[in-house]
Amino acid sequence: MVAPSAWASHILVKSKSEAVQIKDKVGKLKDFQKLARKKSTCPSSQKGGDLGWFRRGRMVAEFEEAVWSTPVNTVSTPVKTQFGYHLIWVHERDEE
Repeated sequence: MVAPSAWASHILVKSKSEAVQIKDKVGKLKDFQKLARKKSTCPSSQKGGDLGWFRRGRMVAEFEEAVWSTPVNTVSTPVKTQFGYHLIWVHERDEE
């Protein structure tokens, strides 16, 4: 059996307060992508934060949990990992 997959984008910043401020500005995907290009410290910022498709179990636990619990086409609350604080936009999930 193949592990379920998800397609997500994220914005990575250093502080929770910065993540909260950015989240308040996200109304739709275009806003998210624009803010990712401007604010994210991850190399994926060049692609509007797009991480592409990945299988369950490929990301750090906290990130993973948020990807599977955030409703599709919405932005997550700030998620803390060892890399910093993430805002995650879940585009799609294939949960078969």
